[in-house]
Amino acid sequence: MTSTRIKEVALKHFAQNGYDGTSMAQIADDVGIKKQSIYTHFKGKDELFLQICNEVFARELRFVMEFIEKNTTQPLEDFLFGFLFHYKERNEKNEYSKFWLRLVFFPPAHLYEQVMKFVYEYLDRIEELLVPIMESAMREGRINTEIGADRATAAFLGILDGMFVEILYGGPERARKRLESSWDLYWRGLSKI
Repeated sequence: MTSTRIKEVALKHFAQNGYDGTSMAQIADDVGIKKQSIYTHFKGKDELFLQICNEVFARELRFVMEFIEKNTTQPLEDFLFGFLFHYKERNEKNEYSKFWLRLVFFPPAHLYEQVMKFVYEYLDRIEELLVPIMESAMREGRINTEIGADRATAAFLGILDGMFVEILYGGPERARKRLESSWDLYWRGLSKI
């Protein structure tokens, strides 16, 4: 289906070059159609971009939910570090994740509100999923109860953000270093009972 192929190609361009660095002509060339043919499927670049945003949002949220579902029986330290590590690895290999990361940090100015609606819904959902896991670990005496589940989750998401910044600006090696250093201090504070 042509609309699917257009979205696949556009996703790669948006992930690599951002919204402003991607032209409909580039997308059409890579799909092997004329630029005007894109408008048979999408009203314009904004509609194409927002449809991809919606699909990537759903895909990234599904990744988080599946990871949590498959790994909650692990010790909390392994579960949380595994979440961060898998996200780092996923971003290095997955176009959807690369697109999502660029979207989160560099939304097109004229689509800012629409894009940030996806981003905040995503972050809120991750928090909703992680807080009960932290609460359970605290009830079981596995982590420091003085911190509180909300704060422990917010700090964890801060590590995730820091890793993402290094992925964008510093590359995989700097992201690994940031992750390992931040994780060590985070876990020491969280596990100090």
